[in-house]
Amino acid sequence: MADDAPKTEATTGDGPVVVKKYANRRLYNTQSSSYVTLDDLCHMVKEGVEFVVKDAKTGEDITRSVLTQIIVEEESKGGQNLLPIGFLRRLIGFYGDNLQGMVAQYLDFALRGFTQNQDQMRETVRKAFGGMFPFGDLDEMSRRNLALYEQTMRMFTPFAGGNNNKSDASGDGSGKGDQALDELKAEMARMQRRLDELSKKD
Repeated sequence: MADDAPKTEATTGDGPVVVKKYANRRLYNTQSSSYVTLDDLCHMVKEGVEFVVKDAKTGEDITRSVLTQIIVEEESKGGQNLLPIGFLRRLIGFYGDNLQGMVAQYLDFALRGFTQNQDQMRETVRKAFGGMFPFGDLDEMSRRNLALYEQTMRMFTPFAGGNNNKSDASGDGSGKGDQALDELKAEMARMQRRLDELSKKD
């Protein structure tokens, strides 16, 4: 079909790579003038290559849905599960909730912080297992990150401090918003305990 025929676009090297998705679900990288797969896009993400995916017919930006497809593909591979079932259930529970926008910002903020520290964490763990020094640096870093996460959570719960009535952040009087936030905080606390246990091992 004519709609499926890729049209070569001149690229200047400025801005993200444009990937077109055609009606036959094939993906076309307009910079390399070649068809790509979801695995190829996954590698581009890991290599820090910025790209946007657009519907070839309408021009609509469908980057979010394609990135979600990549996550689904990765989660379906044996032994590569990254998202715990409990986390997925809680995340789904926030769809349609008044806190949905805040949760999205919180997750983005938390993951950005973790990403910025990942090289330092990898190096610390590598040296610790090599017997050069204990997990002190990793322990301190984990405590610092958790404190930062808790501070962020307080930003997202304006009624949490100094209010004995504990207003329901979801706004529906059910208390579900507060409960969900408490569960997220508990999950962070469990992660902290695991890191603490790890730091005590030589």
